[in-house]
Amino acid sequence: MADLQTDIRYIKGIGETRAKALAKLNIATLKDLISYFPRGYEDRTLTRPIRELIVGEYACVKAMLASDPTAHRISGGRTLVKARAVDEGGSLELVFFNQEYRKSSLHKGESYIFYGKVEGNLLRRQMVNPLVEREGQQQITGRIMPLYPLTAGVSQLILSRAVRQGLDACRDLLTDVLPDRVRQEHGLCYVNYAYENVHFPASPEALDIARRRLVFEELFLLTCGLHLLRSRRQDVAGPACQSIDMAPFYDALPFALTNAQKRAIDDAIADMCSPRPMNRLCQGDVGSGKTMVAAACVWFAAQNRWQSALMAPTEILARQHYEGLAPLFQRFGLRCALLTGSTRAKERREILTALADGGIDLCIGTHALLTEDVQYAHLGLVITDEQHRFGVNQRSALGQKAEHPHMLVLSATPIPRTLALIIYGDLDVSIINELPPGRQKVDTFAVGEGYRARINAFIRKQVAAGHQVFIVCPLVGDGEEIPDERKAVTAYAGKLQQEVFPDLRISVLHGKMKAKDKEAVMAAFAAGESDILVSTTVIEVGVDVPNANTMIVENADLFGLSQLHQLRGRVGRGSAKSYCILLSDTQNDESKQRLKVMTQTNDGFKISEEDLRLRGPGDFFGQRQHGLPAMKIADLSCDMRLLDEAQSAAKALLAEDPALTAVAHRSLRQRIGELFELNAEALN
Repeated sequence: MADLQTDIRYIKGIGETRAKALAKLNIATLKDLISYFPRGYEDRTLTRPIRELIVGEYACVKAMLASDPTAHRISGGRTLVKARAVDEGGSLELVFFNQEYRKSSLHKGESYIFYGKVEGNLLRRQMVNPLVEREGQQQITGRIMPLYPLTAGVSQLILSRAVRQGLDACRDLLTDVLPDRVRQEHGLCYVNYAYENVHFPASPEALDIARRRLVFEELFLLTCGLHLLRSRRQDVAGPACQSIDMAPFYDALPFALTNAQKRAIDDAIADMCSPRPMNRLCQGDVGSGKTMVAAACVWFAAQNRWQSALMAPTEILARQHYEGLAPLFQRFGLRCALLTGSTRAKERREILTALADGGIDLCIGTHALLTEDVQYAHLGLVITDEQHRFGVNQRSALGQKAEHPHMLVLSATPIPRTLALIIYGDLDVSIINELPPGRQKVDTFAVGEGYRARINAFIRKQVAAGHQVFIVCPLVGDGEEIPDERKAVTAYAGKLQQEVFPDLRISVLHGKMKAKDKEAVMAAFAAGESDILVSTTVIEVGVDVPNANTMIVENADLFGLSQLHQLRGRVGRGSAKSYCILLSDTQNDESKQRLKVMTQTNDGFKISEEDLRLRGPGDFFGQRQHGLPAMKIADLSCDMRLLDEAQSAAKALLAEDPALTAVAHRSLRQRIGELFELNAEALN
């Protein structure tokens, strides 16, 4: 009997070279092979008469060879084979480059199926290097053909034939991990039918049925796995905290918190008072007040005699947090420290000593918080800001500075809640969906290069009124060329200074500058010492300059919606009316639609949903969570309804059997353990 783990090299006709090529696609066994799903399909079930062929489209044609093929030698030692095929309504010229065997394999008077791109014109149609099969012996025509992601040395035909052998060998060995009741209630097919028809669809309807089953299963397993990951936190104790009155903290603030902020604080405090460690994501729009939620948690932890650490992705943002929080906590007699890569040696030693003996209540910093010599007397709360800027291992490394500390993750990238539950794995989610009173709405315009003169005049007007301007460049050159960002930004700023704004003060900021130089540029801009800051997206996160009221984004079509929203969030932080101008001459309809969305709403959650619909979930998955399986077949840009259905089914099952320990669920739990490979020990 075949084994699902059979080495791919033993499949007939693959050969060692192609097996190595398949290994590059992470295909090493039969199980990997049949789980390597297509990323699209071509419908080759219908043949068209030659007279109905449309130039520029792919099509199948059934035609008879009207003449024997002729072969010619052309430049470079290549061969050219030509033939003419006919049907009742027209003729089709066939051209084959470097396929000399076609001269002897194609015969006058015999009928074939040809599949390829139609070229030429209405009077003289042709196909270049079409797929060819004898009528009645089709393998790659006459059916819906899967299109797999490939690598050098492996063609669609080779991979398809390998999958066919893999399915024939092990289709009957596949375990149906979905409980029968779940499968029946949701109208899902059996697993062997699904695998057969996702690779070799018998019809478009069969393909839809197969894909629905496999997408549902993938999302169902993921949901169950995340539940098991969360449940393991029930087995460890977090830093013990007692509930206390938060009124003294709220009364010390110079403003009232929104209801959404208070709900997020209540969620976090309830977690910190529970027997398990908090592991919570607090996500909210730009300017929604996540920092105050973090501050409340730090104050609460300090009242319970626990230290806190806050890690930011950049030194600029870390210093900004320190300058905002240190004076607040000083009112309560709490001591803050700032620890970054540029902290002087003497000051660093003093901070490390104070952390180790408990003299510091909150340490704010960058990756410098992760170094081995940073030790805490009693670390109870770990906060990471802008989670998507950190690798998951970095977050974990900070958490390992203590035994099961409470973890709070902040993110200003609004994500639909169902997607957030997947991206952030085993974190609970709090959403801040209100903006504090007085937060400015930013008027947004999407315009073309024809508006350049008016934009320059507008910039002058804003600077004359005492305001400052951001200009952000994508730094993408012609074609595939991506220039050094230092040269690109500096050159553009130089051009603006010499040719457009010789009388204004222009500064430059990019990611390749030294930390202290970036700090100096931002400090000078924040102090009003320059009028225009020409920058890369290094200013996307956290930079707070209330006097800057205008954001210009060059080539805005090259940015994702969520990133544009982050950039827009750098203005509108003061009392002045603020503006965001998106410059683009794109002719791409999807890009135009994305920019139009930016002009219609300032709601980050609506923007994220539109970004998901237009671009898919790729932007959100930049940093995968440790141990979470990658999506093999589900596409969250179009499968969100099925995600809701799978999550509901999983919730119902887990309500009956929270640990999936029932005999009937043994194979389901085993599959989850395989998928969450890096967390398998924790699940079993």
